[in-house]
Amino acid sequence: MKQIIQDLNSGKTILENIPAPAIKRGHVVIQSHRSLVSLGTERMLVEFGKANYLEKVRQQPEKVKQVLDKIKSDGLRPTIEAVFRKLGEPLPLGYCNAGEVIEVAPDVKEFKVGDRVVSNGPHAEIICVPKNLVAKIPENVSYDHAVFTVIGSIGLQGIRLLEPKFGETVVVTGLGLIGLLAGQILVANGCHTIGFDFDNSKVELAKSFGIDAYQINENMNPVSVIEEITQSQGADAVLITASTKSNDVISQSAQMCRKNGKIVLVGVIGLNINRSDFYKKEISFQVSCSYGPGRYDDNYEEKGYDYPISHVRWTEKRNFQAILQAISKNQIKVEKLISEVIDFENYNIVYDNIAESKSIASVFKYDITATEISKSIQLREYTYDPKLPNVGIIGAGQFTSSTVLPNLKKAFCNVASIASSKGLSGTLLAKKFGIAESTTDLDLILNNEEINTVIITTRHNSQQN
Repeated sequence: MKQIIQDLNSGKTILENIPAPAIKRGHVVIQSHRSLVSLGTERMLVEFGKANYLEKVRQQPEKVKQVLDKIKSDGLRPTIEAVFRKLGEPLPLGYCNAGEVIEVAPDVKEFKVGDRVVSNGPHAEIICVPKNLVAKIPENVSYDHAVFTVIGSIGLQGIRLLEPKFGETVVVTGLGLIGLLAGQILVANGCHTIGFDFDNSKVELAKSFGIDAYQINENMNPVSVIEEITQSQGADAVLITASTKSNDVISQSAQMCRKNGKIVLVGVIGLNINRSDFYKKEISFQVSCSYGPGRYDDNYEEKGYDYPISHVRWTEKRNFQAILQAISKNQIKVEKLISEVIDFENYNIVYDNIAESKSIASVFKYDITATEISKSIQLREYTYDPKLPNVGIIGAGQFTSSTVLPNLKKAFCNVASIASSKGLSGTLLAKKFGIAESTTDLDLILNNEEINTVIITTRHNSQQN
């Protein structure tokens, strides 16, 4: 199977051939039909990968302090090795996926093979996703439309933090994909929704959704527009979905708000806050975290422990379900947001020009008839030598890459196979160290009579079905 990754060293966006992921406890395996390119997030990752080392440092100044602290504690050489090792780990791209369930872990009861689902899986032909990050697609919703669910949930979570009331005036700053989806949700909620963007085509599109939208230019001050519309009272809330390094957005948002107004940040902006803008009006400011409660909580996402609905009404999964319901009822319209549908194999059409792209949403379409579902790929011919340790490695983490494999290479060991749960990390290490096979099936190592030495480098609490 194939998956899109971003090489942070070379800057290349690559379609990598890897084994299909292994099923894990609490997970489902999905064959992708569609995935959505998040142009904002993925543009940032692609441009970071293409930047030279100095530009990478400038883009992530917070990492510099971590590196300096590591030099003090670990020394210069180990730190340099760790930094280059980290840059050598390509990133999977994508987090908006729609497809069909093809395998279910025994402990998962809410899904079955054949279910149409959405998830936060990457751009890959086959994905393995925890059950709490998967939601069923209503019958009347197509894959083309359902694929907007996850990114729509990002906007929805920001709106939940705003807690807008019917009839209130809410400003959406930035009418990209999240802004356009969030604006529709606010309109459906009965809010007077006002949007701002520099791109007139996005402004016109927003107007078609019932958003009172304005193009920002040198002759127009967004703050003055809000004062005029609200008769100098100010907006009840501002949702920031823009992406810019400028501090102007946060300052203007505060000036737009009425006293005791709210600002929620979904996008990425400069945050040099002018205290007086917030102090005089007692404005509250909050940063929204991705899809909602449960995000980055290993107990919720990986182990499958749900939050009780009586205590946490809207988890990230319930936000997925709410967006799907809104699409099903035509409260959120996504057809106009689709700029292009591209065959997955032609991924470079998107990524080669992503910095200049004017698309709203690019959707990858997968040829499910051509997808190879194999738990193993052969990278080179393997020659069995009874005089040497013929090694199989289970685990492809940092310890394997930095310690185990370099030492096996020095000892002239014959490494036959390496296993990793998702297939990507094992394949990359197999290519780097000349390992014959990359697999996600442990039995291929354990039952291989030519392998006389097995090294397990996974965490001690790792479990395999």
